This record gives sequence, structure tokens and C-alpha cells, in this order.
Amino acid sequence: MVPVYAASSFLQMYYYTHAIYFQVMSDCYEAFAIASFFALMCHYVAPDLHEQKEYFRNLHPVKPWIWPLSWTAKCCGGQRGPWRTPKSGLTWFNIIWIGIYHYCFIRIAMTLTAVATQHFDRYCESSNSPVFAHIWVAAINCLAVTIAMYSIIQFYVQLKGPLREHRPFLKVLAIKLVVFFSFWQATAISVATSAQLTIVQPNQILAYPDIKVGIPALLLCFEMAIFAILHLWAFPAKPYVPGAPTTYYPCPDERKLNMVPLRENEHVTPQGGPLGIWAFVDAVNIWDYAKAFARGMRWLFCGVKSRRADKSYLARSATVNMDDLTKSGAVPRTDSGDSKGTDHLPIAHEFRRSRFGLPAVPGDPIAMAAADERAGLIEHAAAHPVDRWSHHGAVEPRQAQLGSPTPGGLAPPSPLEPPYSDRSFDYGRRVPTNADDEWAPSERRQVDGHQQYQQYPPPPQQQPQWER
Repeated sequence: MVPVYAASSFLQMYYYTHAIYFQVMSDCYEAFAIASFFALMCHYVAPDLHEQKEYFRNLHPVKPWIWPLSWTAKCCGGQRGPWRTPKSGLTWFNIIWIGIYHYCFIRIAMTLTAVATQHFDRYCESSNSPVFAHIWVAAINCLAVTIAMYSIIQFYVQLKGPLREHRPFLKVLAIKLVVFFSFWQATAISVATSAQLTIVQPNQILAYPDIKVGIPALLLCFEMAIFAILHLWAFPAKPYVPGAPTTYYPCPDERKLNMVPLRENEHVTPQGGPLGIWAFVDAVNIWDYAKAFARGMRWLFCGVKSRRADKSYLARSATVNMDDLTKSGAVPRTDSGDSKGTDHLPIAHEFRRSRFGLPAVPGDPIAMAAADERAGLIEHAAAHPVDRWSHHGAVEPRQAQLGSPTPGGLAPPSPLEPPYSDRSFDYGRRVPTNADDEWAPSERRQVDGHQQYQQYPPPPQQQPQWER
């Protein structure tokens, strides 16, 4: 920060008639500072882009947009309008990605436009007339930097809790002040000295180049020197030195904070080379920003159309929503419009809870998170299928001729029979009474004129496979 703004400010003041050409240095640095800060926050979340996408795919909850989009959403259809909060954290991440990395392209493009129009005498920085390029370049830059800073703040609001050990507030404050004083200060002075407003006029002491170029450059030299000292606390080097305290990647789902072990952010050996030259070369690699901008544009024009095919949307659509049972006596019907559905009946949801092993009390985040691991299973099932039929003592087979006859000619059901069993099938069997006894051979039985062969349990050589 110090050499970039020092060189830019000095050259602007020394060659004040061509200051627009040297302003490119500070303008480009401002855009890359925002993008680099966002990249750092993403690497606090996960080590690479693939794992970052997986983190945001499982993000819960996705916090609503902050002001002013929160008010705009209320006036444009709420959660059904264009400013709704994304249902998928991956979609939210891609929107923030575009909002930040587009500024790198816009800022450089507008700076090159200003340089080109200045060369052909069509820029006219002292005029805000729409026939010159200055007002259009300033307006586009203003809109782009506002979107970028809004995305940075939204990203901070979403992750200030999981990233609290990295002190994100101080980092956001340092970046925001740099952008504010470098862009809005120059914009305010440009508007104040325009020919249309004439708020600030040259006099016997200050000439027009002093007001337009000298004062903004001088202010930046003082301000950025102070911010460079602030960066020593906002972005310290201690977390990267050998023997630094261990840090961990955050958990994407707040409901599973105490259930999922955190992954360690492992330290590697320093790779900066002598005096950190390789680290500096890697930091100024423009190709990284170009690829990031291209990825954002590809998603904006292509990937957004197929975003609902992502598994984060599919997982949410397939989940039974039972969170409203404690709020009201009924659950809203589904969008299918089927009058025969049971989604509006609380008793149907209670049955699903007991059937699929979901927690009995809705709204408990830990219980609901634990239920995700066993949904679809019978929670109280026996450990082995033979447990119900295994006994340590001998069991006599059921005799058809004993007991009161039933209309089918069979005896009453035996306690050994499973529910919904075939009454014509004999579930009686003999088991060994001691360790040296052998399994009883198959017994031939006559039931309803049919011969059946029964042997429970199977021979020892077949037992392991049968148990599996």
C-alpha cells in the first residue's frame, strides 16, 4: 500500500498536466485490494475453490440481504421477487463472487477508457456534461464500487461468527476505509470543482491543478500511511510463522457445531523465497483475477439457469418440513394441490417422525441434525434378525393337534410367530441345549395335506452368512 500510493501521488503532482495517466496505479490497486481481501476470507473458510463451494453448498442459515436490499425485497414481492434471499448457500456465494470480482474488470476498463478519451480530448475532467466521458466513467465506477462494498459487507455479516478468531471486522474496516478515502474523496473533489457547480474555485493562492490534483494526492499520502499502520493489526503475520497457534476451518451448519469435528488449518513450510519475493510475485498474478472474473460471468449467463439442479436445492426439496408443528396446529399443504395429501395433518407428521426415527420435538437443532443421520431407518430395530427367535433354552415345536382348533384347522398363533405371518407355516423348532449338542435334523410335518420341511436355525456352517 505504501509504495503504490506514494509513487502514484508523487507522479500525479510532479506531472500534474498528465495526472490521469498516473492515477491508473492507485485505481487498479484499489480494485485488486477488494478482490484480494475477499480471496483471503474464502481461504479462511476452505483451502481451495472446490471445498469452498462445498462449504457454501451446506451453509445454514443463509442470512437475508442487509439494508437497502431488505427494503427493496419487501417492495418487490418479498421472497418471491427478484431480491429474495437465495435458498442455496452456493447460489448466495456465486452472487457475492460476481459482486466483488466484477469490480476488477469494471475499474480497469473505466480507467483505460479515461486514459483513451483523455488522449483524444474527450474526457474533460473539469466538466460533468454528458457529452464528455468523465461523468459516465465516474457514474459507472460509483455503481461498481458500491456493489463491491455491499457484497463485502454482506459476506462479513454472514461469516462474522464462524470467522471471529480471524477478527474479520478489523479487516473489513481497513479495506472499507481505503476504498472510501481513495474513491469517494476523489469523486467529491471532482464534483465540487466541476464547471457546472463551481463550489470550489481557484484563487490567488490555489490554482486549478492544486485543487484538482495536488490536494487529493497529498491527502492520500497521509491517509494511506495511517492505513498501512492499521494493516499491521488488521492483517498480522503471526498466524503464518512457524509455531503459530492452530486454527480451524469453520462448520457451515450452525445446527451441527457441537456434533461435527472441525478440520485443522494445517501450517506448511514457508514458500516465499528470499525476502518473500515469490510471495510478492504470486500476489500480483493478474491471471488469478482474470480467471475469477471469467468464472463469475460464466455462472451469471449460463450456470444460473441450471442452479436448481444442484444437490443443495434437491436436498432441500426432498426434506420433510416439520418445523412448523410447534407454531400452529396444521402444516401448509404442498404445491401439488392434491386434496388427498396428508401434509396438512399433524398426525401424519407425527407418524412420519416415529416411523423414520425423527426427533419427537421439532425445532431442536441438535436433535434435528442427529436425525439427518438416521432418517429412513427403524430407530428401535433389533441388532440382529435372529435375536427375537433365539433362546437359551429348548423350545418345543407347536403342535397342531393341541389347543383349541381354529376355523382353518390350525392352533392359535404361537408367541414365536412374527406379525403378519403365514398361519400355515410351522415356526416351531428345536435348538441345542448345550454346547455339545447338534442341531436337530429337518423335521417332516404334515400341515393341511402338504409336506413341509422346517429347520430353525440353520446349520452352523450356514449361520454366519444367514445372519448377514
